[in-house]
Amino acid sequence: MRKALLCAAVSALLLAACSSKQETKSAMTERQRDSTIAASKLPGAGVVGKALEQSDSAKARADQSETETP
Repeated sequence: MRKALLCAAVSALLLAACSSKQETKSAMTERQRDSTIAASKLPGAGVVGKALEQSDSAKARADQSETETP
């Protein structure tokens, strides 16, 4: 009886976790979330920071080349 109750509870949790949910919009942009992660002490945060730096550098080069073209 106890095993059946536990199995039913686990099944209910799994079904609830798999139910379709509407995706909620975050107040933060992807860039803001990445910056927050980069500033944290989470494992891999340094890699996120370096990726943001590379992205900024590539954008600056692209912007500069657009202004230099005749």
